Amino acid sequence: MQDQARTTLQFFWKDDAVQVDFRSGVSLHSHTMYSEESFDILPRYTGHIPLLRHALDKNVNYAEAYWTTPLSPRQAYRVEEKQIQRKFQLPALVSLTDHDNIKAGALLGVLDRFRHAPISTEWTIPFGATFFHLGVHNLPGSEATGIMEELQRFTANPEPAELGRKLTLLTSHPAVLIVLNHPLWDEKGIGADLHVSTLTALLKEHGQHIHALELNGLRSWPENREVIRFAERADIPVVSGGDRHGREPNAILNLSSATSFPEFVDEVRRRRISHVVFMPQYRESLNLRTMQTVIDVLRDYPETFEGRRTWPDRVFCRYPGSPSPVALSSIWDSGSQPAFFRAVNLAAKIAQWGPVQTAFRLAWLEREIAT
Repeated sequence: MQDQARTTLQFFWKDDAVQVDFRSGVSLHSHTMYSEESFDILPRYTGHIPLLRHALDKNVNYAEAYWTTPLSPRQAYRVEEKQIQRKFQLPALVSLTDHDNIKAGALLGVLDRFRHAPISTEWTIPFGATFFHLGVHNLPGSEATGIMEELQRFTANPEPAELGRKLTLLTSHPAVLIVLNHPLWDEKGIGADLHVSTLTALLKEHGQHIHALELNGLRSWPENREVIRFAERADIPVVSGGDRHGREPNAILNLSSATSFPEFVDEVRRRRISHVVFMPQYRESLNLRTMQTVIDVLRDYPETFEGRRTWPDRVFCRYPGSPSPVALSSIWDSGSQPAFFRAVNLAAKIAQWGPVQTAFRLAWLEREIAT
């Protein structure tokens, strides 16, 4: 008989003490330049506005366009590591989880400085009327590429009977951790009731392979509180997941007695315990934090390497007949950008100005978590 799941919560702005038995801070679920984020939302929001509709490039297939986050794997790892070291004075265990991609962890692993970084991914699983995201952490290095290819094949061509087989494959590795990310987010928009019933069906059918539910740093406190209740009813631990896409470090972390990532996996998977810490930035307005992420995505990074410095370098699209996506920067020069995108550049620069951010902060005084 397995132990009952035990999760403790800590709100850092109320209690910044670090218990003596904690030996590491853990950052789960954050993204790097290898995550492809859908761009097809743009025409749906602007197509009915005449000025913006005419500004869009009609040759671009926005359904196949995507943007990538600004940080390299090394930069992303350091953002997470620095927060843990500064706030807790503890070593950091950082798991980078790009969408259906393991390049970040695999590339870090060849550098001696990051050789212990786990190889992880955020795996998209179509299920029923919607889809879910599973954080798959710490794949075995010698098999990671083959496993990822199998997971990608399922995502592209989901056969319901195959999902159980894939999950069984993953959990056959004792040091792999599977987390259901932002479980109550109805990302596809099927409606809250249908989403919850589909989630319930997923856990009923495959819950034995899911080791924890995620408290997500970019979801509201009411939603995360409901995840806690859902997990208690299902007797599943909850763990942190920041879901960082910009430069803000993860707003929710774990503290652990583990000194290595496999030890942390054992703590959650076998002992079924988790200590989750809400960081000070989680207390900020979610609207303001989302806006800051957008600014991070759109701003220039002159210090980074060629081909990643401006946001058109980091947005890709597929032209008719093109064999592979191309960066917008290879299509436009600075004088030929559509008016809409020039306006976006200007808006991003204005939004970075301190007084403007102060005005937004005052406008968004509401808090998603009780003080």
